[in-house]
Amino acid sequence: MDGDQGTGSYSYKPSLFGMPSQFALTPAGLSWSIGRRSGVVPYGAIERVRISFRPSGLLARTYLTEIWSSAAPKLTLSSQSAKSIVEKENQAAPYRAFVEALHRELAGKKSELVSGIAPYLYWPGLAIFTGAAIGFVGLIVRALQAGAWAGVLFIAVFLALFVWQLGGYFRFNRPGAYRADALPPDLLPRI
Repeated sequence: MDGDQGTGSYSYKPSLFGMPSQFALTPAGLSWSIGRRSGVVPYGAIERVRISFRPSGLLARTYLTEIWSSAAPKLTLSSQSAKSIVEKENQAAPYRAFVEALHRELAGKKSELVSGIAPYLYWPGLAIFTGAAIGFVGLIVRALQAGAWAGVLFIAVFLALFVWQLGGYFRFNRPGAYRADALPPDLLPRI
């Protein structure tokens, strides 16, 4: 899907069979079109914006922006667009430009700007992640005591992948608030 027709518009396809999502910044507000549904949300009517990160595979990163308003359903923008059943197109540059332009429009408005995932999901998830990592370290110690070198290697590699993938998820998605003129750099794709 085409990502950018300038910083004032952005489009992506959430899934291969899903309807394209198109967004544009207009003088009247945020214009959106998803399949047959469309509308315009005045910038002052945008109640909350959340930006977050989602790992999507070993090397790919997906950045999300969710927009809530009483004037529209929850709107979601993704930095990845479906290209085929298994392939996603990275739209980092147009996504970042559009999100930055949207936040320039929101400067001075009363929108709640939050980063990361909801605290009620983050903190229990972090506790489970930490407990699991400690458990894997315990397994490595036990395997060392038993002299099971192949087991040590297997568990160590699994632990490294576990910490790399989920550790980054929790590092980037710590709940917080931000200002429209100071977006969290870890939650925007690097160009």
